[in-house]
Amino acid sequence: MEGEIKFFNEEKGFGFVTDSEGKEYFVHISGVENNQVLKEHQKVTFEIEQGDRGPKAVDVKVISEDASEDEVESEDEATSEDEE
Repeated sequence: MEGEIKFFNEEKGFGFVTDSEGKEYFVHISGVENNQVLKEHQKVTFEIEQGDRGPKAVDVKVISEDASEDEVESEDEATSEDEE
């Protein structure tokens, strides 16, 4: 299943991912490939398992970085080039 990271607290190691229909699933760092820290708006793939408190996302894998971060990096690069 594909979705997007809605929220992730790096300090506490958990957050939420939404699927394409907008349904939210809890995600814990232990369910993330390589314990990778997740960032808001990253596109991910994941599986759903029944947890103690309901469905949760597991086998979470990042498939694309946050588009807004890419835009910021491009703007920073353009600014650096203008300054030279």
